[in-house]
Amino acid sequence: MDQETRMQRIQALEAIKANAEKMVSEGADALQVRDFIDEGKTRLAYELPDLDAAEKAFGAVARYKASRGG
Repeated sequence: MDQETRMQRIQALEAIKANAEKMVSEGADALQVRDFIDEGKTRLAYELPDLDAAEKAFGAVARYKASRGG
């Protein structure tokens, strides 16, 4: 992942964190906050995917399947 994309991801995660903290201070319950964080991270993954991490995960799955004979 290039530096520009990494910085955009960090900024987006910081914004998710700030909004979640604001929700907590305004009295939102834990489930609402957790749903907000999960949704934000999912949207971020689609908008700014970490292709290096995905490639590593696919490789790990392939090695696992090969070791299991499948």
